[in-house]
Amino acid sequence: MGTPAGTAAESQSRAADPVQTDGLGEAQDPVRTEDPDPAQAPAPAPAPEQVRPARVALVGVHGFGAHHLGNLERLQAAGVVELVAVADPQPPAPGSVPAAAAVFPGLTELLAGTPDLDVIIVATPIQTHAPLGLAALATQADLYLEKPPVASLADFNTLCEAAKASGRSVQIGFQSLGSHALAAIDELVASGTIGTIEGISATGRWVRDKAYFKRSRWAGKRSIDGIDVVDGVATNPLAHAVATALRIAGARTIEDVASVETDLYRANDIESDDTSVIRIRTAKGLPVTCALTICATESAEPYITLQGSRGKAVFHYTEDRLTVTTPAGQTEQVFGRDDLTENLLAHRREGRELISPLLDSGAFMLVLEAIRTAPLPALIDGAYIHWEGDGDAAHAVVVGIEEALERATQEHATFSELGLPWARAARGTAS
Repeated sequence: MGTPAGTAAESQSRAADPVQTDGLGEAQDPVRTEDPDPAQAPAPAPAPEQVRPARVALVGVHGFGAHHLGNLERLQAAGVVELVAVADPQPPAPGSVPAAAAVFPGLTELLAGTPDLDVIIVATPIQTHAPLGLAALATQADLYLEKPPVASLADFNTLCEAAKASGRSVQIGFQSLGSHALAAIDELVASGTIGTIEGISATGRWVRDKAYFKRSRWAGKRSIDGIDVVDGVATNPLAHAVATALRIAGARTIEDVASVETDLYRANDIESDDTSVIRIRTAKGLPVTCALTICATESAEPYITLQGSRGKAVFHYTEDRLTVTTPAGQTEQVFGRDDLTENLLAHRREGRELISPLLDSGAFMLVLEAIRTAPLPALIDGAYIHWEGDGDAAHAVVVGIEEALERATQEHATFSELGLPWARAARGTAS
């Protein structure tokens, strides 16, 4: 479909309880592997003696919330934070939360019982992000909100307005944007080493089994009881591929995107898409094509490709690894990465620029909105799917998907435009 218009189609997600997690205390994708182990991250500089540790609350301690617990443990050991409270309807695992931290069933109780918070981290299901984010912004605390920010463009605009009115800072959990490789890529492009950039693409092929879609009642859903969820390959497990490609293309805000087209399919028995092409054109006319699946033969590290007139650069964002190929040869370098929680703390303490501020998720939110309002993903004919494994460990494989992804990104074409046999029934769904 084309670029969504403004705030059309007001989302119903605010009808949810504004401060509860609806009995779902896990984060968006508890099995995703793209974020670094906090135990391997460099120790932050100890807090100056005159600066007290930031008082932090974590909402959602399971799934990806467990990653935040590990990271907060590291930061607390360095004296830069104090985890004072957590909220989740499912009790945390024994020993996973500091003994001094209060445990609450929901954000309502946490806010009532925990004064003077500095930072609230929300790592809960997608459909709860808007109400929980708004509740957090009604306090004096800054907000770290996991990706995707919210489940509709309307909710995004409401959240932006609330953040502006409150004067609070909001960091969105696109961890890949903390990679130091992004600055190196900017320098590479500016230097003309690979010539004029003609296009950017994101390629992601992962495996997700039947158990993945049974882990929670929102998994694989476009909505629940009329409330937007917008789970899907481009908005959840491989959302970092989309967000990173957009950042490299210079598309941060809503104004930076001219159009979004979607070509959405599913091999699994779900509502959302698991195999899709998203084609974006930036306001400067640069094509950005994301070809993604969680129905691959085997999982591989996703990557962003910069297609230049005199060469190319490939960025494997989960590894912070950049490979540059020109007529002169090939070079490869692995970069470090800034932790987004530390970055938010440094922003509060010394005014450091946020790596992933709320407004800079606008371009990504246009992609999510295009997916949300697109026709239902087309079911791929069973003749082009085979299953590997047994029971809940079985996973769907779209026949020839690896070659299809490569063709889509190289040609900046949708699956429908490529004339793939399983995509024929869905010709014309993109506009």
